[in-house]
Amino acid sequence: MDYDKLADLLFPDVTDDPDQYESMYPERNLPEGACVTRLGPSPTGFIHLGNLFSAFADERIAHQSGGVFFLRIEDTDDKRFVEGAAETVIRSLDYFGISFDEGAGADGDTGAYGPYHQSERGAIYQAYVKRLVRRGQAYPCFMTEDELAGIRKTQEENKENPGIYGKWARCRDLSYEEVEERIKAGESYVIRLRSDGSNESPKYIKVNDAIRGEISMPENSMDIVILKATGIPTYHFAHVVDDHLMRTTHVVRGEEWLSSLPVHIELFDKMGWKPPVYCHTAHLMKIGENGTKRKLSKRKDPELSLDYYRKDGYHPAAVREYLLMLLNSNFEEWRIANPDIPADEFEFSVSKMSNSGALFDLDKLNDVCKDVLVKIPATELAGFMTKWSEEFKPEALHLFKGQEDYIARILDLGRDGKKPRKDLVCASQIFEFISYFFDEYFRIEEDLPERVSREDAAGILKAYLATYDHSDDQGTWFDKIRDIADEFGYARKPKDFKKNPDDYKGHVGDVSTVIRLAIVGRSQSPDVWEIQQILGKDRTENRIREFETSLERA
Repeated sequence: MDYDKLADLLFPDVTDDPDQYESMYPERNLPEGACVTRLGPSPTGFIHLGNLFSAFADERIAHQSGGVFFLRIEDTDDKRFVEGAAETVIRSLDYFGISFDEGAGADGDTGAYGPYHQSERGAIYQAYVKRLVRRGQAYPCFMTEDELAGIRKTQEENKENPGIYGKWARCRDLSYEEVEERIKAGESYVIRLRSDGSNESPKYIKVNDAIRGEISMPENSMDIVILKATGIPTYHFAHVVDDHLMRTTHVVRGEEWLSSLPVHIELFDKMGWKPPVYCHTAHLMKIGENGTKRKLSKRKDPELSLDYYRKDGYHPAAVREYLLMLLNSNFEEWRIANPDIPADEFEFSVSKMSNSGALFDLDKLNDVCKDVLVKIPATELAGFMTKWSEEFKPEALHLFKGQEDYIARILDLGRDGKKPRKDLVCASQIFEFISYFFDEYFRIEEDLPERVSREDAAGILKAYLATYDHSDDQGTWFDKIRDIADEFGYARKPKDFKKNPDDYKGHVGDVSTVIRLAIVGRSQSPDVWEIQQILGKDRTENRIREFETSLERA
């Protein structure tokens, strides 16, 4: 076979020499030991926690080493393409503070190693496929879908390994004349890799995975498709070419790609290139309904989607903190020893990543959020609430935009002292938590305390209004509540009621709960005196008056 002639027959319009691409994309000028990593999502419209998990590992590996982290959109599969999905990927990752040094962006590509959309790199792939054909390492395959289906059926019936190899690779040894005749007849064809592996007596390859150590696997024996009939490459081929030309040093990806590793290693070998260091992460797991661990599922688990966290308004700093716990087994120990140091100063290590399945726990994430948010200045949180409401709760945007100072005062409630209040989780929860500060959302949500009658409650509120002075300090203010409790037959102190319950209707806590309900609408809240200072005199008195009136009417 004259492979040069075959290559020109198959690719008459491809005149680029692959060596020109080697010059166009030279080795990067980086410090010794610097790593180059990439995130390569498909624009399917669904970006999930696993993508963020890998992206965070990629970002840490690159930036801790003084290297480069880039975004490549792997959009060669037109069947899975969703319009606008690439923009969704970029926007979602940006929300979580994933910063790329180069690559695809909302306003176009940035960097010297693009294009960063694989759909725009067709000429590059075809030049390298033509080179493989010229070397006799790839060939055209004319088998139809019906033929392929028949082969799969026979293989299943005979319990043989599925795929195109050996006797099943029916087009592997076509002569030049046969190929030319079929092309002239208008037959459609793909380009397959001519694998050197043997399915009957496979050799084993050894690959050093940065997470799993040395992996021994059977070599690839399949003549996989590397170029589809449309002229578009398959993922396997495109990512090998791109990782080489973009000078990727480390590839972080899920363990589901382990089975493809022999294919990728063979492709790198045939191209004469050094493969990157592969880092195969374990699946994100959760405890299922039956108490056993299972993979997070797109169908079963809404928390797999990044939209879940964006819509609820999880702060990116809290999510990053939690992901570090999942990514590195020693992070929690480091955090205990360094409670006030930014998480980015933690020395991330690929060797500390789990290879047995990281257990994702939404309750644990919420606890981490509480610890992280209490350290974020209230002014910053107020700005975060404005940004979140702008996209996900626009009907409440007017309550936040331009009102950040007011919101900051609210969010600062109880955050001072040795034991600051830790109850803020995410924007949607924060909104519900502070909604009583907004008159249009304020409502009485709970009933009166069991030990307080409606008549007493109305009287308590009337007495409170009569003695209320907005300028009272906290001690004076609460002494007045004790006096009201005494006046209506309630113990001035809870311990007095506990000692002699028959002597009182209840205690001062019941009385203050009536006041709290009137002002907050709930029986639990931060300090009422502080809430009143934020609401102001008029709003405080109006709420007391309205609740008193409603009790008298009932």
